[in-house]
Amino acid sequence: MSLTAPLPDAAIYHGHVMHCRLRPFRHRFVYRVFSLFADIDALDELASRTAFFSHNGFNLFSLMDKDHGPADGSSLRPWVVNLLGLKGVDIGDGRIFMLCFPRMLGFVFNPLTVFFCFDAKAGLRGIIYEVRNTFGGKHPYVIPISDADTDGLISHICPKEFYVSPFIEMNMLYKFLLRIPGEKLSVMIREHAPDGEVLIATLTGERRGFGSRALLIALLCYPLMTLKILAAIHYEALRLWRKGAKFVSRTPTAAI
Repeated sequence: MSLTAPLPDAAIYHGHVMHCRLRPFRHRFVYRVFSLFADIDALDELASRTAFFSHNGFNLFSLMDKDHGPADGSSLRPWVVNLLGLKGVDIGDGRIFMLCFPRMLGFVFNPLTVFFCFDAKAGLRGIIYEVRNTFGGKHPYVIPISDADTDGLISHICPKEFYVSPFIEMNMLYKFLLRIPGEKLSVMIREHAPDGEVLIATLTGERRGFGSRALLIALLCYPLMTLKILAAIHYEALRLWRKGAKFVSRTPTAAI
């Protein structure tokens, strides 16, 4: 059984990223962000709606295929379909939505991109979490969706396979809790070590319709967002180091 819901339109979500480290000491930070949620096969149509957004071209806001998936500029759909197929999931001609930060004036850093993969009957059949670190690597976690709670909450657990923070060990489990984006955006990741929970991270937001006015408001509300995200990551890493966080060496990870 798959989770079925009316498929949403493209949207912008104004919200926050929150990280709370629980062990060996408490460390919490929050920063404001906005996210783009759109059908990957309708990006050219979205670009035709406004002069401020482009697909695979420079603009105030843009989404470049080369920033995701195989990172070679090719269409994202074959990459998504292939990854799902390796897990035994076939969505046919179903729609694929992505949740990510767009490029702003040509710059972007996406710690997490989420692909929501629906079959032709609008049933959610799979989710791909494309995780990126600040060392230039990225890794997709591919999760088949077979059931969901009656209130629409989607929950699953998978082992950590990719080095992200230099202060968190690899021997971890991720627990994902999220909903299909609607009027509100809600994504939570809880990271567990063998001896207890280590980290809680959330991405939340309020929906705004996609359009020229919404993009200009986002530009005013979140100027230089990409630079702020990268600065915040490194600043918080420095704070963790000063608190005595143990450094974990990076290990090679095979890319898909």
